[in-house]
Amino acid sequence: MPVLELRVALTVDDFEQIVTFYRDGLGLEPGELWTEHGKGQIFSAGRATLEIFDPAHAAAVDDLEVGQRVSGAVRFAFEVPDVHAALSRALDYGATLVHEPVLTPWQHLNARLQTADGLQITLFQVLPGGH
Repeated sequence: MPVLELRVALTVDDFEQIVTFYRDGLGLEPGELWTEHGKGQIFSAGRATLEIFDPAHAAAVDDLEVGQRVSGAVRFAFEVPDVHAALSRALDYGATLVHEPVLTPWQHLNARLQTADGLQITLFQVLPGGH
């Protein structure tokens, strides 16, 4: 039986700050809000892809994007139409810059940031000829 949807659930200490970051800072479309037993917010994030890396590959990606191994076991990556505009917006909403955009060998422009709760995020733009 095929999987129909990938959901990632984050448990955060400052719910409002993190919701504001993903909604306004990254521009994710908010969906259902749950308030019966605490708070929960759904966001639409386009098409989902699960990447599984061994430590050597994770280190290679970190080295390419940042110059050294910095991410933990989980890192989000969001494809955006304009990485510079998306990065600026994310920084305005509380993200911390880990590394400015870099051009990858596969013709993506990748920028690394960190959320207020410590999660590493790659913003990437597929350039013409990229894959």
